Amino acid sequence: MLAATILGSSLAFIDGTAVSVALPVMQKDLGASVTQMQWVVEAYALFLAALLLVGGAMGDRIGRKRVFGIGIGLFTLASIWGGLAPTAGQLIIARALQGVGGAMMVPASLAIISASFSDDDRGCAIGTWPGFTAITAAIGPVLGGWLVTNLSWRWVFFINIPIAIIVLMILFWKIDESKNESAQGPIDWLGALLSTLGLTGLVFGLVESGNLGFSHPGVVASLVVGVAALVGFVWLESRIANSMMDLKVFKSRSFSGANILTFLLYGALGGSLFFLPFNMIQVQGYSATEAGAAWLPFIIIIAVLSRWAGGLIMKFGPKLALVVGPAISSVGFLLFMVPGIGGSYWTTFFPAILVLGLGMAISVAPLVTVVMGSVDQESAGLASGVNNAISLTASLLALAVFDVALLAIFNTTLDNKLDAIDVPPSVVLALEEQRENLAGAEVPAGIDPTLARSLERAIDEAFVESFRWVMFIGAILALLSSVVAMFTIGNPRKPELAPSGGAPQAA
Repeated sequence: MLAATILGSSLAFIDGTAVSVALPVMQKDLGASVTQMQWVVEAYALFLAALLLVGGAMGDRIGRKRVFGIGIGLFTLASIWGGLAPTAGQLIIARALQGVGGAMMVPASLAIISASFSDDDRGCAIGTWPGFTAITAAIGPVLGGWLVTNLSWRWVFFINIPIAIIVLMILFWKIDESKNESAQGPIDWLGALLSTLGLTGLVFGLVESGNLGFSHPGVVASLVVGVAALVGFVWLESRIANSMMDLKVFKSRSFSGANILTFLLYGALGGSLFFLPFNMIQVQGYSATEAGAAWLPFIIIIAVLSRWAGGLIMKFGPKLALVVGPAISSVGFLLFMVPGIGGSYWTTFFPAILVLGLGMAISVAPLVTVVMGSVDQESAGLASGVNNAISLTASLLALAVFDVALLAIFNTTLDNKLDAIDVPPSVVLALEEQRENLAGAEVPAGIDPTLARSLERAIDEAFVESFRWVMFIGAILALLSSVVAMFTIGNPRKPELAPSGGAPQAA
């Protein structure tokens, strides 16, 4: 039973990270823009974040086993569609459906564990869940890179099929149905609609502003609708009895502070590291396998040091770790600004990945402890769901904002470099349509080979410069999260380690 729930929920997390390293290859194979590849990530995260809490409510009311099974089935069908998708548009739709399936799987898996184990065994079982899901999420880039290099990017989706079959077999043969008999009232569908509409409006407006400009009527309308829907969501949740997000949990200063910290730190991760595979593969010349394997130090550090970090909580309390960890992560982001074009992995990206992994290893366990320990036991599931939804929302919005910044810096830098090498106006005009592809932009065919090499170098240098600025923004956000911890997180000397409903997931 534990294996089924861990494998099922891991599908949602491993797919979210495995796809990231395949994006540059998908872009080339489908003839897509970076904006479309961004939507491949955003569509998944959007529906997962917006529907995570309502997915938990569905399981409580109509049966966790049933909702978990439906989620697995939907996720698998969407994976097949994604693997067969002939266009970027169809791939984006498939990813959105994967997000809906994931929003049903993840909360139901934890609820099944809670209902299936005795009081004596429940804490250990629940504690096993976040450890394994975090490891599978971290393994995603390595697996994705290997599949892309040795088979095809489409196998990043097809690999879900045999895992889903195993999960469904265990689910229907070994797991009993359970519900929350005390759950009353209708599901908060209006809240789910408003949160989805709000996030969609904001993300669409921000993403498209990079190409259309913030003054475009469509962008303005999208942002206004998004903000209005989110305001309406908060208003609704504060007034109905069966809300999907009980705002009373935010009365705890530590809980509120931990979620602000989550928003900043995981926004930095999700927003900035989206662009790392494009840098490694399109600029530095790494293969997809090499780009995925580059994250192995990050995985190892978190796996090895997370238990040690948990011990620090018992000795010093969570506050110190939540001040120091994000500050170290900030240094890691700054180190990503060092690499230019070329150079050994060990002197370019490795130091940044190493330091970032250390910072996150120190941060994750204390963050989960504060989130779960700052609310009463009856609200533990809600607290976990809210924190996971906030981490996903942070990545969602940060990626949209970072893309706007990166595209603006890329265009300005490229213009300056084109002026410096005196490129003919006809060639500049031919490059215009390629700008949205960033480092994947192709120089016009049939031009002088020397000029072509100069243009390729200019494109690569423009991307590296914009990548550095995005990492700088990530460093600022991580540092701000450290400051938030300093002023908001309580620090009991020996906090009680509440069972975790899952650490927020890094992109």
